Amino acid sequence: TLQFFDLGPTQAVLEIAPGGGWYTDILAPYLHDAGQLYEAQYLSTSADLAAEDSDTDAAYRRKLAAAPAVYGNVVVGTLHAGRFIGFDAKERIDRVLTFRNIHNWIKDGQFDANLRAFHDALKQGGVLGVEEHRARPGTTVQQMIDTGYVTEAYVIEHAQAAGFLLVARSEINANPKDTKDYPHGVWSLPPTYQGGDVDRSRFAAIGESDRMTLKFVKP
Repeated sequence: TLQFFDLGPTQAVLEIAPGGGWYTDILAPYLHDAGQLYEAQYLSTSADLAAEDSDTDAAYRRKLAAAPAVYGNVVVGTLHAGRFIGFDAKERIDRVLTFRNIHNWIKDGQFDANLRAFHDALKQGGVLGVEEHRARPGTTVQQMIDTGYVTEAYVIEHAQAAGFLLVARSEINANPKDTKDYPHGVWSLPPTYQGGDVDRSRFAAIGESDRMTLKFVKP
């Protein structure tokens, strides 16, 4: 996935909403010597969700602080209401990367504001790399919010409206076993298993969600 986004060791890379840091564990060592990694934890505009986001951010910062040899060069801030807080990103970034976050931003009403922030952060020619749970064509916005699956057309339309150009798609994160019709939406599948033990073996056999992987450029 990172190769598809044309990641390079001397780049300035901004990861959005890193959660517990799965991709950070790859990006931080890779960029440590010659590049720069910025991490922006997402802080919701909803008071209830913002409390959860703050807990995630605190745990993430503790993780980084515990291993300064690996993470000491990482610059950590937040993304809130379409603005980056904690660092100046304007036209400094080569790659903005987001993995399975867009459904949350749609629910929060912040997808378009975030796209504009990403566009402002990127240098001319910079890449926005997107991985997201993929809905069937024709899925409504409310269904996207309820299930966590988003249509490629919706993502592309809104990214283009923010000034991005779609340059490539990849099926590297596709999963044809994913039928996308579960009682708890995408969260029925691993790693969440929101339904607990109900049909767990079935969901384990399906695996993680079918995902779009899109590469946009700031012209």
